[in-house]
Amino acid sequence: MLWLLRHAEAADGVPDDERPLTERGIRQAQAAGAALARLRASIDACLSSPKQRALHTAQLACEPLGVPVTVEPALTGEPFDVAELTAGLQDVLLVGHDPSFSFALHDLTGTQAKMRKGSLAAVAKGELVVLLRPRELAAIAGTEGVT
Repeated sequence: MLWLLRHAEAADGVPDDERPLTERGIRQAQAAGAALARLRASIDACLSSPKQRALHTAQLACEPLGVPVTVEPALTGEPFDVAELTAGLQDVLLVGHDPSFSFALHDLTGTQAKMRKGSLAAVAKGELVVLLRPRELAAIAGTEGVT
């Protein structure tokens, strides 16, 4: 299974690479991790953009899963080759940016969907299995009303 998690809400500002998560973004990232844990998602590896907002999202989301985060420069926001990036890996969580994640979702499945900040998608064998927005992740995590 391939999981795509777009970074959670971040503060505006420059430099772009150093934009931190907002308090809401922190809650969104934590909810994503809690939801993945509740869904008993099997994740063997987590690859994250090196940009602060994505890396912090990955760290918070992977904490309850016990999965270490590996920084992957290919996920900085430009188009990337999913097959090349995930070669040799089974169940992978990628944490990064749009529009590259929406493009990847389309390339993999043909789906026309925009990955909102804090959204999570799962793809298996070219099929979009699920696309969850932050509100839905919070409901699964049991943290509704705090995102």
